[in-house]
Amino acid sequence: MGLLLIALPYFLFQGFFRRSIQKQIEYRCLRDGKCLVIRLNRNRCQYCRFKKCLAVGMSRDFIFVYAEYDRSRLFDSLCVCRKRAYESTAPLEIQTEFYEIAILAVSDSQNAISRVPSAAVVEADQSDADVKQLAVYDVIHQVSQAHHAHCGFTEESTRGLTRKPMIIPASNSSQPASPEDPEAASSTAETVESQRIWLWQQFATRVTPSVQRVVEFAKRMPGFCELSQDDQLILIKVGFFEVWLCHISKMTTDNSMTFEDGTYFTRQQLELMYEPDFVSALMQVTSSLNAHQLTDTELGLFSAAVLLNERPGLNDVKAVQRLQDRVLEALRVQTTRPSGEGAGGTAITNVSQRIPELRALGARHANLLDWFRRNWTKLKLPPLFAEIFDIPKCEEDLQ
Repeated sequence: MGLLLIALPYFLFQGFFRRSIQKQIEYRCLRDGKCLVIRLNRNRCQYCRFKKCLAVGMSRDFIFVYAEYDRSRLFDSLCVCRKRAYESTAPLEIQTEFYEIAILAVSDSQNAISRVPSAAVVEADQSDADVKQLAVYDVIHQVSQAHHAHCGFTEESTRGLTRKPMIIPASNSSQPASPEDPEAASSTAETVESQRIWLWQQFATRVTPSVQRVVEFAKRMPGFCELSQDDQLILIKVGFFEVWLCHISKMTTDNSMTFEDGTYFTRQQLELMYEPDFVSALMQVTSSLNAHQLTDTELGLFSAAVLLNERPGLNDVKAVQRLQDRVLEALRVQTTRPSGEGAGGTAITNVSQRIPELRALGARHANLLDWFRRNWTKLKLPPLFAEIFDIPKCEEDLQ
């Protein structure tokens, strides 16, 4: 890491510093050597620029030492830097700023190598590969930051969470009906429906905050905002349930589903809301996903790949496919890194198999919501929840 910190400023000023040393150029400053030197104005004062080179530790000897330095070690250091940034407790802005400097440094390195004679073509090709690799790391970094900022189910967010059951009020509970009493049976059916409606309203209230979070997560994915607004809307509306299920999967077991506030719905309550077969399929998918033991960063990348899936009605399917391919490549790199606590070298193939399973589950979920589209007058849902799932709303809910 120490050499990395020295190499970054060297990348930013390497050509200028080398020329200054080799030609023994003397500079003067018109502002008493107090100029602010940044990338945008670095050519304004050569004296202060050279002074900054010395201040960050560059030297005549370093030019020759660096020429013999193995570039792969530098990029290994950048990988370590990326990993430490994910695990760091430093403010998000500091992590992002340092990582952007690293990317800028390697970009400058590529430009500098592209200007050398043809004898260095092999090194330039290596530089191109290195920059492409770092671009993948940039995708990992951006998606990881977005996931940590906009997912309420990360390890940090759920650490120390106190679980509490979702208890149906006594007024909505029912007594077993006698088969010989049709009126009692009818009353029980009505009570079961009222329980279902009550549970759905509680469920919707707790899901709704995730709608805005998934929207913000999507907006921070590389390339997403370059898609047309219609395509963005389709991806978010159709893919929301699948992405949300990815996020809450870590808080889902065979017997319950726990929300951000610690409230958990039992399997029986979920079966009352949906249907037993659907809940069984849901639990199976979340169990399979949990078996991969994805880290928060890997789950963020997987969620991005789920969102960037081909959907009916998309205008630019190829553009969406390219974005998904970039994310899947980033997920492959992340899960196959030499050191780490991820899912392992063969994880990408197995994890990718969950994407069509989630898509099929999302389609079943949309069909199950038809009951609410037909009976929307019986329940009061948060407007944002109704909007994301295309459930009709009262005019007063829109105000």
